[in-house]
Amino acid sequence: MNLTLEEYEQLNPRCEIAHDGVSMTFATPSKLTRQRVETIYRKEPWTLEWIAEFKPGDTLVDCGANVGMYTIWAAMTRQTRVYAFEPESQNYALLNRNILMNKLGDRVKAYCMGLSDQAGLFDLYMEDMRIGGSCHSVGAALDFRHQPLNTQFTQGCIAATLDGLVSGGTVPVPTHVKIDVDGFEPKVVSGARTTLQNPAVRSVLIEVNTNLEDHRAMVREMNAMGLMHDPAQVRRAERKDGTFKGVAEHVFRR
Repeated sequence: MNLTLEEYEQLNPRCEIAHDGVSMTFATPSKLTRQRVETIYRKEPWTLEWIAEFKPGDTLVDCGANVGMYTIWAAMTRQTRVYAFEPESQNYALLNRNILMNKLGDRVKAYCMGLSDQAGLFDLYMEDMRIGGSCHSVGAALDFRHQPLNTQFTQGCIAATLDGLVSGGTVPVPTHVKIDVDGFEPKVVSGARTTLQNPAVRSVLIEVNTNLEDHRAMVREMNAMGLMHDPAQVRRAERKDGTFKGVAEHVFRR
């Protein structure tokens, strides 16, 4: 039996969520992907507050998009154009389903690749094989603390630098950038220095592990570029205990 796209999607698990009168639909083929939808208001409220500052017509680069929770949120609630980057194959497939289900093909473009400080072919070391999983690393089997990663599988992946994509015309200079790549954020920043120094970049959200010196140096570098963070916002975001103690999303604004 041939099914239409709508009939096919109706046969698969999904969650719907509404914000300020805007309805969004997310494919939820697993418990983890459902949890991502059900906890979006609690997990990183400061990220949603940051997105709420976007203006229609702004451009977001989402580096480490996973299944697209914040990509879809920005595109739907703020009419933002999004370039989403996710190298993990299962997450990338679901990211595209979410783009399709929300009819965002004219506003969101997803690429199955990572951003780093070098362009080329690399190994993607995967700790979590679940759809919607995270804690993967490009090019080195290290976790978010720069400790050896308990790798479950190694996938081939392609990576580029944001500077290379912008200079080559693939991606415009973004208005906003989100970088959440489980410990390798300094590499992404290193490959994006020219772009981040452009005054058209108004804000950047980066997941920072304040326990690591290269992350603290990255914060200082962002500030030197004129992208400043609010210590009060960082204190609110910082995990106070548990595995991710000391990790906090930093919102940098120009």
